[in-house]
Amino acid sequence: MNQADDRRYPQRPILGVGAIIIDTVGQALACSGLQPAAGRVLLVERGREPLKGYWSLPGGVLETGEKLAEGIRREVLEETGLEIELVSVVEIFERIMRDSAGVAEYHYVLVDYLCRVTGGVLKAGDDVSQAQWVERACLPQYRITEGTLPVIEKAFRTL
Repeated sequence: MNQADDRRYPQRPILGVGAIIIDTVGQALACSGLQPAAGRVLLVERGREPLKGYWSLPGGVLETGEKLAEGIRREVLEETGLEIELVSVVEIFERIMRDSAGVAEYHYVLVDYLCRVTGGVLKAGDDVSQAQWVERACLPQYRITEGTLPVIEKAFRTL
């Protein structure tokens, strides 16, 4: 049984952590290519189910005995090659995906943190197929997991 299967039809909700890593300093062109962009966020494309092919925040499931801060740092390093520091909690929410019969096939409680890069080199790793900086204005062009865009916008408003 693979990791995704272990998480299907859980006895209890699974605790996950996510990193909202915003860069307001990096110089890049907006998706139109005509003017400098006003901030970008790091997204990863999921390489495994559930949500394979969707873009989301770097993160994953907390391991038993692991503190939240340790888990988010581990997940970001594994998925993106970047080292981070946590700034603040932005949002806590549930993601429940039901099967065709309406039964909870996946149930996560997610804690999303605003984070800052402290080191490393960006590269896709672990269970993601891509990791890239996305200009804020370009976010609607991506197939982003449900509920993620409002959390990213909330993080931008706290800066």
